[in-house]
Amino acid sequence: MSKRPAEAYTRDEINTLLSQCNTRYATGLRDKALIMILWRSGLRINEALELRLKDIHFQESEIRVLHGKGERARTVGLDVMSAGVLRLWIERRRAIVKQPGTPLFCSTTGNKLHQANVRKMLNRRAAKAGIEKRVHPHGFRHTYSQELVRENTNVKYIQQLLGHASLATTDTYLQGLGSFDAVELSKNRV
Repeated sequence: MSKRPAEAYTRDEINTLLSQCNTRYATGLRDKALIMILWRSGLRINEALELRLKDIHFQESEIRVLHGKGERARTVGLDVMSAGVLRLWIERRRAIVKQPGTPLFCSTTGNKLHQANVRKMLNRRAAKAGIEKRVHPHGFRHTYSQELVRENTNVKYIQQLLGHASLATTDTYLQGLGSFDAVELSKNRV
């Protein structure tokens, strides 16, 4: 059984997907915040689902990932747009979830979300948005890494942000950028 290659998403696809999250409802706001964090911070789905309120540092514009793959902790950036949506979710969450210590992204009753539920949610929202390519949590990591390359971010730094032990793993995320981008990528290996 071979793995299907991950596809990066365009800004239009992501914006269309986000528009399917009706923020009048707690679940819509939560889903929008989760999609934003997956996309703009490059977290793995399990890392996002393990986040707690204490891991979010709005003052420093960062997220501390304590449950990374291989138990490698790291810090990633929290951009203004994601922070705004995340603040709204946290406010709404405080009003409905009363159990202390629950994950940041939880059900409206405070139960932990499972990866399968997130995958179903993304499939449902992508279908409503008319997005024909496969939309899944890991695709947001590929999108994040490719956007960083296009912004001339050093590949070693991208490796750190993604929490990869090996630069070869990071390289797989950056394949398919096209010949012009491949030349630019080689310049960013300093």
